[in-house]
Amino acid sequence: MAKKVKITIVNRSFWPIYPVVGEGLLKLVEELSTDYSVSVLLQDHADIKSHLKRTGRGFGVRFFPIKAWSNSASGILIRVLDSFYFMVSVFFALLWVRPNKIYVSTDPPVLVPFIVMIYCKIFNSSYVYHLQDIHPEATNIVFSLNKWSYKLLLWMDNTVVRNADKVITITDQMAKEIKRRANLSRFECVHVIANPAISFEKIKVDQQKIRGFSFCGNAGRLQRIPLLVEAIDLYFLQGGQLQFAFAGSGVFQNEISALAKKYKNVKSLGFINPSDAAQLSADYEWALLPIEDEVTRYAFPSKSSSYAVAGAVILAICGESTSVGEWVKYHNLGVVVKPDVINLVNVFHDIEQGNINIRQFNLDREQISQALRFDVFVDLLKIHMTIKDT
Repeated sequence: MAKKVKITIVNRSFWPIYPVVGEGLLKLVEELSTDYSVSVLLQDHADIKSHLKRTGRGFGVRFFPIKAWSNSASGILIRVLDSFYFMVSVFFALLWVRPNKIYVSTDPPVLVPFIVMIYCKIFNSSYVYHLQDIHPEATNIVFSLNKWSYKLLLWMDNTVVRNADKVITITDQMAKEIKRRANLSRFECVHVIANPAISFEKIKVDQQKIRGFSFCGNAGRLQRIPLLVEAIDLYFLQGGQLQFAFAGSGVFQNEISALAKKYKNVKSLGFINPSDAAQLSADYEWALLPIEDEVTRYAFPSKSSSYAVAGAVILAICGESTSVGEWVKYHNLGVVVKPDVINLVNVFHDIEQGNINIRQFNLDREQISQALRFDVFVDLLKIHMTIKDT
């Protein structure tokens, strides 16, 4: 039977480059394709069609890769221009595909969701809006916007939120923020779906872990990388012996590489594939989770889920009252340290000297692991993307 109902996923980052949500979205479209005509609009960094063919993934799904002109290490101006290019490309692709329902996230923020809303208004379609981050607030923390630009972007995003068929975000705090700023009187709630963790099915977890810290993720503007690098440098100058391994890329990758050249106990691995990142998180006793306090109102670090499932004790570098700090404390996953160089160095020494015993934390992660499975994430998204009476 011909699949007349069309669903389109719009997400700039996708599998295999985006290992967590990207993998979840790929599983989602693979399942939806049994009942619907499904297409994906994405930015292509890694020749996705070759990856799909080689791995036997994405059967029955139409992929529309749009050339990427920037990455997480690019400057703000280049990334903004790239977002405009992606936005225009998405609109013309939607005119070609003519979907009945669209999934769109905040990757990239504001502009693409707004153009999706316009398409849906014109063609009487519906869309699900998944706020992985809340913009322009999160953007404004990184790059100070002028007052009028900020107000315009805020109006655009609130308009997208109010006109969505469904609104999804990843934490209760973010849901409250969305409802407050968009005055969502017609919504009983914003749906909260936690991002999944990287799959650990094929990961070997040794009883004797490496004494030290792993960091897997974006070394970007919101991750307090300069503070972390300064603290590690001082820690080693004071005779510290713990090991540090960094995986990922971002604007501060050069600073991490320079630190690795200076100290033998620091590894800078750059971008690695998802399974290697999962293995790295499982290899080390501790995992670093630095984040700017203000941004936790508008975002939540995706690597936190994988850290939890990996069995790593988390060292969150942020305020205790932030959503990240409260999450770590609520689940007893590790230590929350104030973002200050001296405090951080002291914690490094306390861990090395055994003053902080990892056995006091929750090392049995079965319950949280079950909640962060890919199939749970996909099933919840599928509920919101299903079209009734098809």
